[in-house]
Amino acid sequence: MVKGAMKETVEGGEEKVYTSKLKRREMMDQRVSKALVRLFRYHPINEFEPFLESIVLKLNEYDFFMPRDLLFLADDMKLLTSYHVLCNYGVDRAMIGKIYTDAAEICSFGENELASKLRALEDLEFSKTSVIKLLVSTPIILTRDPNAEFKILQWLDDIGIQRDWIGQFLSASKSYNWRKMVKVPQFFSELGFNKEHIGKVIRKNPDFLLDGSGRAPFTVVTAMLKAGSGKKDLFNLFLDFPDVSAMNFTRNLQKGILLLAEIGVSEEDIKNFAASHASLLGSAPVKKANSILTNLSVGKARLCKIIMNEPRQLMQYTVGSKLSRLECNRDETSLKEKVKFLKSIGFVEGSVDMNKALKVFRGKGDELQDWYDFLVKTGLDPKDVVHMIKVAPHVLNQKINLHESKISFLVNETGYQLRALVGFPSYLSFTVDRTRARFLMYDWLRERGLATPNLSLSTLLACSGKNFVKYFVEKHDRGS
Repeated sequence: MVKGAMKETVEGGEEKVYTSKLKRREMMDQRVSKALVRLFRYHPINEFEPFLESIVLKLNEYDFFMPRDLLFLADDMKLLTSYHVLCNYGVDRAMIGKIYTDAAEICSFGENELASKLRALEDLEFSKTSVIKLLVSTPIILTRDPNAEFKILQWLDDIGIQRDWIGQFLSASKSYNWRKMVKVPQFFSELGFNKEHIGKVIRKNPDFLLDGSGRAPFTVVTAMLKAGSGKKDLFNLFLDFPDVSAMNFTRNLQKGILLLAEIGVSEEDIKNFAASHASLLGSAPVKKANSILTNLSVGKARLCKIIMNEPRQLMQYTVGSKLSRLECNRDETSLKEKVKFLKSIGFVEGSVDMNKALKVFRGKGDELQDWYDFLVKTGLDPKDVVHMIKVAPHVLNQKINLHESKISFLVNETGYQLRALVGFPSYLSFTVDRTRARFLMYDWLRERGLATPNLSLSTLLACSGKNFVKYFVEKHDRGS
């Protein structure tokens, strides 16, 4: 019909009348207009369809709202009126579709009825902005008694929180069951919190009320109970709850516990750790055990030891953090072995003698034990060996075969008894060549009556070469 109206017809000599292109165009427009009027007269547009599309309803959603016997919006004044009331109140048109979908009864409210319900919400001390958020998130509240729905407000009053405070945390993408929220302050009260503490906890964690309409704290409780925590542990946790949502806290806690289990922490130690450091475990997600072990280049035992000794180190292993390879801890292990050895032979941990020995020891703990055992096997009393180590701990830094040659020289070539070592253990620090040279000179002088017999080892060996020449060599004309 419209296409036919757009065709230009020529009859007889009338073509000469429309020589102007402008006049021909005007004539064509008039014909098109008449054709469209005729089309819509017999095939009218259903006004509800574009209206419902404009409030962001999808085809499968607005089919429910399409009247079967109406074509014009003016024929459904209640729907149109509710739409105007909501728009004039400040509700975004794109959100009205969600309101109608969640609470279809609102479409049938008259102007006065809907306006009075909005005022009823404001009378509960909600601001206009908060009322709009309430409408979009939970439209069903307009069909119910607000005083019965919002019993949580009385709790907010009791714990010192303004009613409209909660409005800033509402989300249009979520729905809330306001009746269930009263379980949250009741739970905290039963846990032992006073009103001041409850207010502090909820201000810091509004998700405790809003996330799952009050289910959030109970997911935390369930996770903590599984980890072996008690009522006191829960009290301390909620009083110092980390700055994360309850859902994320639970996930982080589970990941932390899994990490501890995978690196070999016992079940009992995991329970104790979770009870003492729950806030830390739940504050951030940690990497998987294999990732941490690989990046740090450590074994499970060492990682376990690091975490158990310094729990806050866990925060260095969170997802997204960069890990660097740890230095080998051989020095630390060696130190412990040395301490263990010294304690086994009678040293007191932290004493002056132990600190002195640790500063000069270069060997490993098991090597020190071998040197000690060798000296005892030579015939020295264990107590004398301990005394020698206290006086001259550096003597244990040499290899056993060197000690053997020095002791053999002392006993077999100088005529001194083995016990002479107790008085001067530093003898073992001198080379055999140095010792032999001095004893040859000493023996030569002693044979000629120029030296005191049975001098101590320290007298012969401890002095410098210059002093030895002065006091022993130069004493005889032939010595120099």
